[in-house]
Amino acid sequence: MASRTSPDNNSRQARIAEMRRAEQSRDRRNKALAITASVAVVAALVGFGAWVMIDKKEKKDAATAAAKAPVNGEQTWDAKTLGRNHVETPVKYPMNPPVGGDHSPRWMNCNGDVYKNAIPEVNAVHSLEHGAVWVTYSEKAAKGDVEALAGKVAKTPYTLMSPDKEQAGPIMLSAWGKQLTVDKADDPRVAQFFTKYVQGPQTPEPGAACTNGLAEK
Repeated sequence: MASRTSPDNNSRQARIAEMRRAEQSRDRRNKALAITASVAVVAALVGFGAWVMIDKKEKKDAATAAAKAPVNGEQTWDAKTLGRNHVETPVKYPMNPPVGGDHSPRWMNCNGDVYKNAIPEVNAVHSLEHGAVWVTYSEKAAKGDVEALAGKVAKTPYTLMSPDKEQAGPIMLSAWGKQLTVDKADDPRVAQFFTKYVQGPQTPEPGAACTNGLAEK
């Protein structure tokens, strides 16, 4: 006798099949969405990484260009004519502030040191020999500019800062054999001078210490 399938059973099997098809469709859709999201995340990470690399390269290229470009308005002295002897006697320098010459055996601390009072030139010149940039200012400099420069120096190793009532310009930046006079702290040449001469190619003794020297009393 042939078996018979009831209409209710056929209907139930049809609903089960439909539910399976719907579930499979959802699985395929969810997988597609997951793949799309993963691809988007990977693309974003790759894009961000590429942007970071490009940004770093652009900054490096800009710094390299700034280090090579001449600083407009700077004065230069022939390094060969600047003495480098260690002396215990006073030295009369031909420029103020001095940018080189015979100097004390002890350097001024120049690890971002900001001095409130004038410092001995013979010790500061030794710091320049080690590759430091020395920022000095007169009473002509605005208080806000002095504060801005003090903040910049404090964050920059191989720099030091002190007042100098006798100098000609409001703000002067000195490195070994190099000097720049500016009126304002936001003059773009200030950043260029730092980039070019902090441990720059003019340094007679690159890498020499800027700590364990003479400090402000």
